[in-house]
Amino acid sequence: MDAAFCAAWLEAAALAVAADRERLTDLDAAIGDADHGANLDRGFSEVRQALAAGGPGQPLAVAGVTLIRKVGGASGPLYGSLLRAMGKALGESFTLAGFAAAFQAGVDEVARLGKAVEGDKTMLDALGPAARAVAGAVRDGAEPRAAFERAAEAAREGALATVPLVARKGRASYLGERSAGHEDPGAASSALIVGALVTADGEA
Repeated sequence: MDAAFCAAWLEAAALAVAADRERLTDLDAAIGDADHGANLDRGFSEVRQALAAGGPGQPLAVAGVTLIRKVGGASGPLYGSLLRAMGKALGESFTLAGFAAAFQAGVDEVARLGKAVEGDKTMLDALGPAARAVAGAVRDGAEPRAAFERAAEAAREGALATVPLVARKGRASYLGERSAGHEDPGAASSALIVGALVTADGEA
């Protein structure tokens, strides 16, 4: 694992978001502003351009700053803060254990910024389980690919588990009980981004 892996992950995430843009928008149309897919796709397109331009900086930190600057709504600051915090925590420690710690630091930053916890029907419902899955894989002595596969599965399950929840944060919370019965779009996009780790590991 190295900076090239992080760049490959961001590339894979961008492609996954672009491919699922319409589904993310449809999910957001049910309980939000109907712009999550478009905003995130535009943001990750900007990330790809920033990384292609080269220059100094850890790829995750560069991506984080790009998303914060270029994407409106909640998704830009939240995903940007996730990646920027990960880049800062990871530094040059490109080991699975270092990645797990950085991932948790990013999730903690999202929770701090969004003032949310798991169960609030947000992206944390996918990111939290994914971070714990990677940490657990480290403790088990698993190889990176196995760790990322565990994380991807945990994120997918976490996203689907938001369907019956009543939103307590974000625009969806304005709907109250009517927000139940819909998958949270932020959790859905988080599952895509975590799943991209498996793709990136296969290309590294």
